[in-house]
Amino acid sequence: MKKVGITGGIGSGKSLVCNIFRCLSVPVFYADDEAKLLLETDPAIRSALTASFGEELYRSGKLNKQLLAGYIFNNRKNMDIVNKAVHPYVFERFAEWQKEQTGSAYVIMEAAIIFETGAECFLDTVINISAPEKVRIERVCKRDSVSKEQVIERISNQLSETERKKKADINLVNDGKVMLLPRILEVHELLSENV
Repeated sequence: MKKVGITGGIGSGKSLVCNIFRCLSVPVFYADDEAKLLLETDPAIRSALTASFGEELYRSGKLNKQLLAGYIFNNRKNMDIVNKAVHPYVFERFAEWQKEQTGSAYVIMEAAIIFETGAECFLDTVINISAPEKVRIERVCKRDSVSKEQVIERISNQLSETERKKKADINLVNDGKVMLLPRILEVHELLSENV
């Protein structure tokens, strides 16, 4: 069974693309959701993060998300600490989950930071979803009720669109103009071959 990654910058439309693949009966693992769950529940991750950031991070017995966000916002070193603590467990969960999937030629891992975490090393194919920055900013402002400046700040903390496109095996454009569904069906057919 092939392992496919779907990535893209904030507001690119990863969720939309994954929903279409799910309609095609392709199992989708949402790495970012799994990471959030593990941050709340895994004792090894909790121990690693409190060693780096202090006990107050879990003072109430739950992760203080706002405090963690303050530590990692615009701080690459702290972001790397969190990624190194969380992502090995996410990859482990993905491997377990993948073994449970049947009836599909491939499975998908949806993750915003596939290349940043090295996940591409154990994936057979990585699909990048792209859209012009202006479109992405408008989508995120509307979706998250945040300012344009906040979205630009988030984008600046992500791998550049150019880098993601270079590293990806397949690039899909989700700009609201290019027909996305026919391209997804082509990719689905390609990935379903040679089972």
